[in-house]
Amino acid sequence: MSRWLIVALLLSGLGLLGHGLYIPAKALLAQHLLQDAWQRTLQGGVRERPWGWADTWPVARLRQPRLGIDQVVLAGTSGRVLAFGPGHLRSSAGPGLPGNVVLSGHRDTHFRWLAELRDGDELNLQLADGRNLRYTVLRRAVHHRRDTHLLHPQAFAGLRLITCYPFDAVAPGGAERYVVDAVML
Repeated sequence: MSRWLIVALLLSGLGLLGHGLYIPAKALLAQHLLQDAWQRTLQGGVRERPWGWADTWPVARLRQPRLGIDQVVLAGTSGRVLAFGPGHLRSSAGPGLPGNVVLSGHRDTHFRWLAELRDGDELNLQLADGRNLRYTVLRRAVHHRRDTHLLHPQAFAGLRLITCYPFDAVAPGGAERYVVDAVML
């Protein structure tokens, strides 16, 4: 009986370990696939999906030099999209176009670094045509989630990054949003 109990516990432990490694392994593989899709996009591809069943594609690449951030920005802001990286709100101005370019990401993963941004920090946005746009952080503020005017395409002339707030909240969502506004240099 004790031998079977040991085997059962060992198998259970291996199963839990495998399950625990599955999510990080999936995330690591996704980042490689996103980088590959971004490279194909830069070579003239249109809507280069990172994997065959993806409902999104790379639209830009966001970098923050001081913090060492380098992220592929995906089309859309659904939960499925934001699970893999920051997303571009399609109803806002398109990356590289005049107006309010809104990018969103989860506060506990891809946009956690927004908490470390300072006014005057530089943000770089590489577009699908290869152009690099430079922005500087103008202001950071907390808004209520009902402040939907922040999302309007003409509400701001620049790059707007939005995530849930506070960063250390236990429950997802919440009523507040952390908003970073950056203007083009």
